[in-house]
Amino acid sequence: MSLTQALNTAQQIFNNTGTQSSTVANNISNVNNANYVRRQAVLTVSSGGAQVVQIARNQEPSLQRQFLGTTSSDAAQQRVLQGFTDLQSATVGGNNNELAPATYLSAFQTALTTYAGSPNSATAAQAAVTAAQDVATSLNNATNSVQAIRTNADKEIATNVSTLNNLLTQFQTANDAVKTATALGGNTSTALSDALDQRDSILKQISSIVGVTTVTRANNDMALYTSSGTTLFETLPRSVTFNPTNVYSATTKGNAVYIDGVAVDPGTGAATTGQGTLQALLQVRDNVAPTYQNQLDEIARGLVTAFSETTSAGPAPGLFTWSGTTTPASGTLVSGLAGSISVSSAADTNPSKLRDGTINTAGINQNATGDSGYSTLLDSYGTAINTSMTFDAAAGTSTNGSIVSFASGSVGWLEAQRSAATSASESTSAALSRSSDAYSNGTGVNLDEELTLMMDIEQSYKAGTKILNTVNQMLQAVLDIVS
Repeated sequence: MSLTQALNTAQQIFNNTGTQSSTVANNISNVNNANYVRRQAVLTVSSGGAQVVQIARNQEPSLQRQFLGTTSSDAAQQRVLQGFTDLQSATVGGNNNELAPATYLSAFQTALTTYAGSPNSATAAQAAVTAAQDVATSLNNATNSVQAIRTNADKEIATNVSTLNNLLTQFQTANDAVKTATALGGNTSTALSDALDQRDSILKQISSIVGVTTVTRANNDMALYTSSGTTLFETLPRSVTFNPTNVYSATTKGNAVYIDGVAVDPGTGAATTGQGTLQALLQVRDNVAPTYQNQLDEIARGLVTAFSETTSAGPAPGLFTWSGTTTPASGTLVSGLAGSISVSSAADTNPSKLRDGTINTAGINQNATGDSGYSTLLDSYGTAINTSMTFDAAAGTSTNGSIVSFASGSVGWLEAQRSAATSASESTSAALSRSSDAYSNGTGVNLDEELTLMMDIEQSYKAGTKILNTVNQMLQAVLDIVS
């Protein structure tokens, strides 16, 4: 080997180790950065010696797809679980179900039985009417809570849509940077790796809002589609639109979210089929909360029916009244009835009217003789709330049973749904944890490996230094001979 070749070899070693050490140092500085993918300076050997030909990025497309999928699934499941938990907390309460209409209905049933046993007791009469007011109030409050949950979900949907549009705009910028870096520097460009990291970071955020699949095309260009196939991004971001609703009632129908003109479907089931928080929020707003509201409305309808009074024109609302003037049809849901149910002011003024059947101004007096010990009507009310009746299938639970059993079944339905959602959330969390670990292990930085590699680079640098020193000594010897 000539001195010139030796000098060139040393120079090549210094060039290579400089690039390698810079890459390793960059890896070490990003050891805790979840959005950083490890780089490696790749060497190749040719007739000209070893040289760095590219800065390789530890990309793992299959692991990334799995990670994005589990991120979407877990985000949706956690939001659905939150929806069930919010309903349970706001309308049922703690372990004793202290806020549940079923609890107040049970107390009312007891008060009614006591009154039937002492129909001449003014105190028992007042207690029965007060207990009835508590039932009506619990249904009113539960309705307000359910609609507040729907309103909040609608606001979250609006926030998600705004955030998603923002992220898609950022994704366009990042994607353009990737294409530019690819065209200018190819695989040897560190700018390309940085641009890819930025794009992947945005992609993670998008996947938590909506399920996303990716297609990588020429020049590292990437297109995005939702899990259902709707285009999210293809050269340009597609529009995501939504018109929020400020206030919800039981009869309010929320507006759809459109991606590229296609409506987003809500998820279904306690173990939701939704991908991302957007589908989960639609499910809470349009499915979960309305189903529970239907149950409240059916409890209220059952009470209005069971405590209706006989008039010359037929049954009419008695103890329990609502915004309508007639007794609701059997087995047919009346949306929002739980929000308007109340106890007749006539019963509040004179509780003994409950015993006689004269709460409704058109009601026929059942106690025609004015007997203070008359309990027939009170007994019939007690029988009515324990008698099977037909409930609308839209309530999502049993269609036949007593009001008492239906109200208890409603609490059971909510708890069963919440329990199933909790189990599913544990599964999605575990799946996300596993896929996150696998993705991190495949693409992240291991500090021990980097430090070991740095020591190897140091040895290479020392070898280059020895070559340079040897050449220097040889040249010095030549100069000494000449001089």
